[in-house]
Amino acid sequence: MALDEALLESGANEGQCWLRWYRWSEPTVSLGYFQDREIPAELRSLPVVKRLSGGGAILHHHEWTYSVVVPTQHPRARNPPELYAAVHDRIIGVLAELGVMSQRRGSTAAFADDSFLCFQRGDANDVLIGQHKVLGSAQRRRRGAVLQHGSLLMASSPHAGDLPGLHDLGLKCSQGQGLVQKLAISVAELFGEARYLDAAPKNTLEMAAKLQQNRYKTDGSFAQ
Repeated sequence: MALDEALLESGANEGQCWLRWYRWSEPTVSLGYFQDREIPAELRSLPVVKRLSGGGAILHHHEWTYSVVVPTQHPRARNPPELYAAVHDRIIGVLAELGVMSQRRGSTAAFADDSFLCFQRGDANDVLIGQHKVLGSAQRRRRGAVLQHGSLLMASSPHAGDLPGLHDLGLKCSQGQGLVQKLAISVAELFGEARYLDAAPKNTLEMAAKLQQNRYKTDGSFAQ
């Protein structure tokens, strides 16, 4: 997540859109930036970090995390709900090509926003398969750019067995890079010249390394 902050700064300073998809090296709980509450007993054995974006906690286990950085002058950054909807609709389209039908929730009348886990909360732009939430996102705005994080559940975790993922709900394809490449290409088309992580300039990578060493590593509340 140090790298996501460095990309956010790059987006603000250079007017560049960035797109990143990644997985976590071990099951980890990430708290929303403004979230400050006791960890449930069933998750206390896991590493806990805090991310830049808001919202509820995410259990990063059998899932893919994405981050999109969009400069504020870009048309996609002007309306937060529309940015959520645009990215989520691209992911819905890729899933449909793979034979899995999903849709945005559209209404949150039956949901409270105080559940610990993001996937137990409801937002109009959540992506559902049936009644099950498989994709949720959150944003963080700073001077000059917006960062949008999202989590795409691939399968249920033994630490949260009541939250099914795509494979539990009918997706038959691999969890690997083939799916992510399809998702990345589709989402990148929204932003024209979005750059992937492997194209990050040296100074952005150096900034991420400094953040990881000087703030995130010593603070203990963030992770790369």
